[in-house]
Amino acid sequence: MTVHHKHLRTLATSALALLWLSGCSTDMENLQAQVAEIKSRPGERIEPLPEIKAYEGFVYNASSMRSPFVPSAPTRSDVANAVRPDSKRTREFLEQFPLDTMSMVGTLQLQGKNFGLVQGKDGLVHRVLPGNFMGQNDGRVVSITPTRISIIEIVPDGLGGYIERPAALALNE
Repeated sequence: MTVHHKHLRTLATSALALLWLSGCSTDMENLQAQVAEIKSRPGERIEPLPEIKAYEGFVYNASSMRSPFVPSAPTRSDVANAVRPDSKRTREFLEQFPLDTMSMVGTLQLQGKNFGLVQGKDGLVHRVLPGNFMGQNDGRVVSITPTRISIIEIVPDGLGGYIERPAALALNE
């Protein structure tokens, strides 16, 4: 390598560096111009803070009343007239099945009586009359129509007592 080539090489490298630096200064000038333009814009309106409402206290005045979270005790007249299942009554065959496992399959008039025909969980068809019991909640048959057997069950009320609840079996067609 001659001195001339070295000198030429150094000169080319210097020219490239100068070109590269001049490119950076142009970018820096553009950036500074853009920042100056943004700073010169007028400021935008800022939304005001929402108005804070003053807290209004509340005084509970029902402290002398019964708490809604404590069940009320039944009065003596409720206890005397309360509905209770008859534990001494002999259980009937259909009382071993839940009502939802039985279905009404028809009616039958025999000797002047209108029987309801009920198919039990055992698959057999049983006859019932008003006054018969069925289901596991002391369900007593109260009426039989051609399309429906109406029943009154005695179920716990959740407060230590019992209530009567209507139920029915409808004719399956």
